[in-house]
Amino acid sequence: MSLPPLPNAAIDLGATAGNWRDAVRLAGAALVRSGATEESYTERMVEVIDEFGAYVVIAPGLALAHARPGADVTREGLSVVTLAEPVSFGHPHNDPVSVILGLAVATPDSHVTSVAELANVFNDASAIPAIASATTPDEVRRVLSAQD
Repeated sequence: MSLPPLPNAAIDLGATAGNWRDAVRLAGAALVRSGATEESYTERMVEVIDEFGAYVVIAPGLALAHARPGADVTREGLSVVTLAEPVSFGHPHNDPVSVILGLAVATPDSHVTSVAELANVFNDASAIPAIASATTPDEVRRVLSAQD
């Protein structure tokens, strides 16, 4: 199993977000651009954080925005957004966030598998700063595929 595809349309480098909601919406917009989701999925990702808090901030500087599988997920998808200026999600230890991953999955099983694959990537402490400083989509893909 490998990560969902990451086309250029799903990567947004050096973006600007005023707050965590804007940051999550950027990740959602990238999923929509790549054809993985419909716009309603983006708002569901925001609602998850509103309801359950900043648990999506899974490592220092890194948020994994996602929502449950639903009819607004066209296919498995991953997006990567890096921020020019980090934003706070309200996490006690891992704020501020400069890298937001958007994850869309079609089934609960693929959710677990994709999260496990991402965990393998980010076990390498250099992965988050490498993505945060990436200047091209190919650099981002190189970091994410290093553990495949």
